[in-house]
Amino acid sequence: MVKQVLLASPRGYCAGVERAVDTVERALQLYGKPVYVRKQIVHNSHVVRELEERGAIFVDSVDEIPEGSTVVFSAHGVAPAVREAADARQLTSIDATCPLVTKGHTQARRYAEAGYTIVLIGHAGHEEVEGTMGRISGPVLLVQTERDVEALDLATDTPVAYVTQTTLSVDDTRAIIAALQRRFTDIVGPDINDICYATQNRQDAVRALATNCDLILVVGSRNSSNSNRLVEVARRHGCEARLIDDEGQLDPGWLAGARRVGVTAGASVPEQIVQRVVRSLGVLGPLELREQAVADERIKFALPREVR
Repeated sequence: MVKQVLLASPRGYCAGVERAVDTVERALQLYGKPVYVRKQIVHNSHVVRELEERGAIFVDSVDEIPEGSTVVFSAHGVAPAVREAADARQLTSIDATCPLVTKGHTQARRYAEAGYTIVLIGHAGHEEVEGTMGRISGPVLLVQTERDVEALDLATDTPVAYVTQTTLSVDDTRAIIAALQRRFTDIVGPDINDICYATQNRQDAVRALATNCDLILVVGSRNSSNSNRLVEVARRHGCEARLIDDEGQLDPGWLAGARRVGVTAGASVPEQIVQRVVRSLGVLGPLELREQAVADERIKFALPREVR
């Protein structure tokens, strides 16, 4: 029987996600229903469902949006071609791109303008990756593994600059960056402090839990990159972990023999979902609930000017 639950801190919403969700809520208040959102505002099914109930309509393309409507671009960022398509339809565009993603876009463009070949470390098909690739004039080479680095059709003295998807931590990218540095003699990249603070902090918190728990429950949706990475981090450090969207996916069989369970959440998960999971664990018997903190996050981002 579970006797103790350790809550990771930090967990759940980061500043970029909070800004994006607040942007859609404010747009609904200021512009009225419906407000269209290109792609999921953040990768969490509960957040998307709740905003839909308030009057948001999620679409895959701005071509699906009636002319003259209001559209919010998701936290993951978009390519300039998407903005141009929105302007062509006379849409009121509100950009909820995470400022850290925007910073990465700016950095990548500067490298490209300086003559570097851009190598992007990320996951194929992820919206942030697509947005970043669309913002850089010239070729962008995507690598996901060290093997991809070896397969790059570039001379070793090619000037190369690498940038990373923000939902990857220092640990996620360390081996690939090392492979790039071994392969190329003229290579630059962002400072380690430019890695998304929220991704790193949540992974550090899970790493701390893994040494003290029999099982870690990661609350997050299947399409959330950073939530999936939390599961991988826990397992890599010797603790079994399970990804659940909410308490309804909790399998009591996982808890057999687990006396201490860790609970964390991806950066797109509202805290109320985490608390529902904890209450479900409490149904099994009396629990000691304790937080285990590794960092204190106080970062806030200003809302887009269209909704201030």
